[in-house]
Amino acid sequence: MKEDGLFFFTSKKVGKAIWDYKMIKDNDRILVAVSGGKDSLSMLKILKERVKFVPQKYVIIACFVDMGFEWIDKEKLTEFFNSESIDFVIATPPETWKGPKESFDCFWCSWNRRKALFDTAQRLNCTKIALGHHMDDIIETMMLNLFFNGEISTMRPYQEMFGGELAIIRPLAYVEEKNLEKLSSVLALPVIKSMCPNKDISRRKKMKEIIREIELINPDVKKNIFRSLKRIKKEYLL
Repeated sequence: MKEDGLFFFTSKKVGKAIWDYKMIKDNDRILVAVSGGKDSLSMLKILKERVKFVPQKYVIIACFVDMGFEWIDKEKLTEFFNSESIDFVIATPPETWKGPKESFDCFWCSWNRRKALFDTAQRLNCTKIALGHHMDDIIETMMLNLFFNGEISTMRPYQEMFGGELAIIRPLAYVEEKNLEKLSSVLALPVIKSMCPNKDISRRKKMKEIIREIELINPDVKKNIFRSLKRIKKEYLL
């Protein structure tokens, strides 16, 4: 698939998710969380291009949360924002990691990133925060909650917060991770390789492995799991 075709295909999926969940309205100010990974950079690029032709007129502001990690190349990101003429802000979390890399805590990281995004969105009068979670993330979260928390739940593509004053949106909800890998490559996005010390030992990685094994038997397993979250038969639940 050529570059234009792949971008159009992915953008169309994003557009459908935005339409289905009514993610974006006229005059929205959207804080786009950008970590430097393939997902958030692809999402930023797509949202930037879509504003040129969609009916809703919105403003995007890229936001990188500086957690103080030495292994993140912040200059590479700021150069990209400037080259794309995208307004951006570098946010600082309530706390930065002071301990050794080996003892890094995932919950601590997630909580501080979220707090920084919420505070920044409020300060910049943003109505939405766009997160780069894709279909695989949503599926894996459902499995994690099922296996480890004993509940059926996952990330929602659209979720209002603080009484509706702010909403979290996930425009990549219909896009598979493998498509984002291809797209980020053909667009030559400045992807920063994840150096998270827990990336190879996390439970989420185990879920990816399980799904990969099942795909050998049923190639549609990811789509089926995703669909199942919309096709709940309550009469067959406890």
